[in-house]
Amino acid sequence: MWWWAGDGSEKIKNEKLKIIMRNLKLRKLKAILKNLRSVVVAFSGGLDSTFLLKAAIDTLGKGNVIAVTARSETYPSSEYKEARFLAKNIGTRLVTIHTGELKDRRFKSNPVNRCYYCKSELFKKLTSIAKKHKKNAVLDGTNRDDLKDIRHGRKAATEYGVNSPLLEAGLTKDDIRKLSKKLGLPTHNKPSFACLASRIPFGSVILASDLAKVDKAEGFLRRLGFKQFRVRLHRDIARIEISKEDLMKAVRSSDRITAGLRRLGFVYVTLDLAGYRTGSMHEASIDNI
Repeated sequence: MWWWAGDGSEKIKNEKLKIIMRNLKLRKLKAILKNLRSVVVAFSGGLDSTFLLKAAIDTLGKGNVIAVTARSETYPSSEYKEARFLAKNIGTRLVTIHTGELKDRRFKSNPVNRCYYCKSELFKKLTSIAKKHKKNAVLDGTNRDDLKDIRHGRKAATEYGVNSPLLEAGLTKDDIRKLSKKLGLPTHNKPSFACLASRIPFGSVILASDLAKVDKAEGFLRRLGFKQFRVRLHRDIARIEISKEDLMKAVRSSDRITAGLRRLGFVYVTLDLAGYRTGSMHEASIDNI
């Protein structure tokens, strides 16, 4: 009996310690934001940027924060609609800009470091907005867990002097989810999202038509009730990555999924048994540095 009580007590202590550490990180984040005084937030409507925008407004006030969302073929219209809703819900005006990644042959050729070219254009425009509106800094939503993945966009952030306060404060994805829930943000359980270009194999030219096809395919899976997934495009093959807990659900729905994706133009529809994972296109890349 004593052993079970001790085991439960240890778990409670560990959870309390996590809460204390999370609150300390939040205090550090607020201190970082106060020091910046006025900011432009790169706002996608995802978990990280939504939490960052909320923290910035709560800390600095609406007048000292500008939220900017970039629209392009790589950004689904459904995400833009949600970003507009979230900005309104948080209580700030959303500035929309348009980026032309597909006009840049370096990005369109889809090298391993394509994110560098995309982020360079984005941060260049955000830096210009910050200067025009006399804001002291541009912020992105990079957090500590993002360092585990290959992020070529970090180079662009460094070059343009973009601040990453979530990373600086040591906040992890789990911290951000817990704090977002505490703040009542609807994004606290939102699945991770990456631009649609990440569905195209490196070295394959990125076409607007392919991005639109992937967007429609993922919208179809979302309507079937799946949450965490990717539809990777390999010519006429759709390789579906889905969370492992939903793999059997996907198998049971195989006929419906196959029919739906074939209507969108895919010839073959496959299910990746390794499940959903970030950066899977790097697995086939020789040079992933």
